[in-house]
Amino acid sequence: MVLAAATLLPVGSASADDPVPPASGPQGELMPPPAGLVPPSAGPSAEPAPRDPGPQAEPVPPVSGPQSELVPGVPLNSLQLWQTDTPDQALPPKVYTPSAAEDAVEPQDAAEGTYDRVEYVPREDAVEDVECSERTGPQQRQVEEWLKLEVDGEQSVADCRAIRAFQTKHKIEPASGFAGPVTWATMQLISARKNPNADKRCPVRKYRVACVDLDRQLMWVQHGREVVFGPASIRSGREGYGTRTGWHAIYWRHKNHVSSLYHSPMPYSQFFNGGQAFHGVYGSLFTPVGSRGCVNMTLDDARALWGVLRKGDRLYVWGHRLEE
Repeated sequence: MVLAAATLLPVGSASADDPVPPASGPQGELMPPPAGLVPPSAGPSAEPAPRDPGPQAEPVPPVSGPQSELVPGVPLNSLQLWQTDTPDQALPPKVYTPSAAEDAVEPQDAAEGTYDRVEYVPREDAVEDVECSERTGPQQRQVEEWLKLEVDGEQSVADCRAIRAFQTKHKIEPASGFAGPVTWATMQLISARKNPNADKRCPVRKYRVACVDLDRQLMWVQHGREVVFGPASIRSGREGYGTRTGWHAIYWRHKNHVSSLYHSPMPYSQFFNGGQAFHGVYGSLFTPVGSRGCVNMTLDDARALWGVLRKGDRLYVWGHRLEE
């Protein structure tokens, strides 16, 4: 059965990031919890942040567009719980100097499979568990060009076989040949590894600069022209809660930070503008909806970045995240 407005059903079980338990919908399908309960804050040089409306505020409308009809390619008859993004703080955190004992505690590891690359596919493909998709994906043209196929924006048997081979090689599931957002994000990360700043969008300085590319959902750190960290995949702020662009500086680091709004973990937080920070998340980065402003990373990447950056280090943010 095809739903007129398909709800995205995520992968895995609920994490500590879930501020609201999921509600059951018709036929046992799970619906997402309310999202976007707080507005973004302003940084020190921006307009004052609007008053926090509290947890009873109206939720952000669901994502619309072609990719709102996609679901993770996993069997729909298994019980899945909605994984939300970590609810980033609307206001700057209370800054203090953590004790040596607090800093000695390492955040817990993510559960096995948390960061598996599960492609979003048409609901019909997921239900029928198709081996090779005949459907044209939202990133069809980009994927065809990357694989050096005929770029016509239409799925073919040859396209499906080539995409499936790529997905199998890079452990993207299901390897059904559908040109979806996870496949394209993987290709962008691979392309950036040799020289993430090939387009010279991130300013080169004699000091460390953390570069945050919202267009490609990637970040890296460069010292002069040398890349000293990354590139790494990220998840930035959703529409209406965008990660603020321009120059910023790391003003506070808190290894075991917990959101004061939702009491959810934000491991290896490095704050750079108000409540916006680099930090790890205990959930997939490849979700159709972005964060509430922070730059989300896998726990391993956030931990590695913690060892690279220091208080006062600069970062430069540009581009715009496209909602799926």
